[in-house]
Amino acid sequence: MLSRTLGQSGISVSAIGLGCMGLSEFYGEPTHEADAITLLHQAVDLGVTHFDTAEIYGQGHNERLVGNALAAVRDKVVIATKFGPQRDPATGAFIGVDGSPANVRRSCDNSLQRLGTDRIDLYYLHRVDAATPIEDTVGEMAMLVKEGKVMAVGLSEASAEIIARAHAVHPIAALQTEYSIFSRDVEKDVLPMCVRLGISLVAYSPLGRALLTGRYASAADRPTGDNDFRARMQPRFQPGNFESNLALVEAVTAVAARKGCPPAQVALAWVLDHGDHVVAIPGTTKLANLRTNLGALDCHLTEEERASLDALAAGVVGGRY
Repeated sequence: MLSRTLGQSGISVSAIGLGCMGLSEFYGEPTHEADAITLLHQAVDLGVTHFDTAEIYGQGHNERLVGNALAAVRDKVVIATKFGPQRDPATGAFIGVDGSPANVRRSCDNSLQRLGTDRIDLYYLHRVDAATPIEDTVGEMAMLVKEGKVMAVGLSEASAEIIARAHAVHPIAALQTEYSIFSRDVEKDVLPMCVRLGISLVAYSPLGRALLTGRYASAADRPTGDNDFRARMQPRFQPGNFESNLALVEAVTAVAARKGCPPAQVALAWVLDHGDHVVAIPGTTKLANLRTNLGALDCHLTEEERASLDALAAGVVGGRY
């Protein structure tokens, strides 16, 4: 398995990790716990060392699941989790973001307990709290590093300015953001800042929330249901937009057909081709998909193929959120 180092932290992770969110919610019914644990074990067996969760995923369920599944191999894996966004305990509704020093510490202690571990390898501020100076948030995260509760500090969905201010307080190992053939807005300011400061990019939704996998053949395949947030909240999956975006996927499928590999491997190879500072954390609940994703490490794109894929983002209809 190809490994890459997170920023200047010295922490090495598999170039393709596993985003664990979908095992608990947002993409349909939660995966049966026994099946989820089996998948996590299989990921480890296949060489995956990077597992990403957050306190809000399943309102703590996902952290407990990941911690339980990986307990026996804790020293062989890197567990990343995130804090900040707040949810109503009764309804699950999102009610704000809290990046206050008090919540940094409270959230970390709660995550450590749910994960059943003595340290968090990579601890992210999941979303920036506009009411709290980033220096205050990261300053408290730095204290957790000094105490040995956190090994490395990360940010998620932060601007270039915020990244620079945060990095001045404590080295930022990774910036997690959506990055894919269809989502390239971070290339303007965020990615250059990460490169300049030696910060890794952890790409979530590198498969466009399954759009780039070739899974959908027509409008009739559009995700539906109240428990799939793509149907409720994702502009790119709404009627009309979905059909337009699906037409763009044909270009990805064409490249894949010529190479004799699945479209998902082309999409992941495109992300990883951007440099050793980039890693990806596609999510899945199925072993077959996991195996397909890891196969992207053997998919190599030509300059011509990359150029054809680069042109697609300009045609995408609908924002990310």
